[in-house]
Amino acid sequence: MLTLLVITGLAGTLKDTSISEKERKTATGLLKDSKTDALKSVKGLSDAQLNFKADADHWSVKECIFHIATSEKKLWGMLEGSMKTAANPEKRSEIKITDDQIIKMMEDRSNKVKTIAPLEPQNTPYKSFNEAVEAFKSSRADHIKYMKATTEDLRNHVVQMPFGPIDCYQLCLMMASYSNRHTQQINEVKANPNFPK
Repeated sequence: MLTLLVITGLAGTLKDTSISEKERKTATGLLKDSKTDALKSVKGLSDAQLNFKADADHWSVKECIFHIATSEKKLWGMLEGSMKTAANPEKRSEIKITDDQIIKMMEDRSNKVKTIAPLEPQNTPYKSFNEAVEAFKSSRADHIKYMKATTEDLRNHVVQMPFGPIDCYQLCLMMASYSNRHTQQINEVKANPNFPK
């Protein structure tokens, strides 16, 4: 009986601090849709198309994919690192950005910011386009699986970002919408009148 009470008690605790079904559905949907869009944007492209650059200051499609795959790992590493530390719900009051705002901010290509050196395409670990695509597909599949099943307290683990604090659920939304941001960049490259046919 004591064991049953402990298990029931723990189950109740997990449910109380885990994300809602609506939040789970939103995050999982965004992760799935942005994965599909990224992969669709590069499907069937030739080497010439993958390597085309509008000019020296712009990335190629291949470089965008290198960046997407590396950013996925970096952002998820931040989430995992935060979840291994104690929850800090006292910092929730410092969060000034809503879930919707973080998605819109990440997907807004009108505000362009230079990335940090480790996420520059030339500094990523990938040797080929296919290697980067497979790394992204594998990582994103794991992240979707996690978000579908997790009972971890994502909302009460707050991380500091350059634009302010966010919780780990928002970090997942940020990661999903960040890949969408660079899928838009890929589509901009493909829309260039000089893009190889």
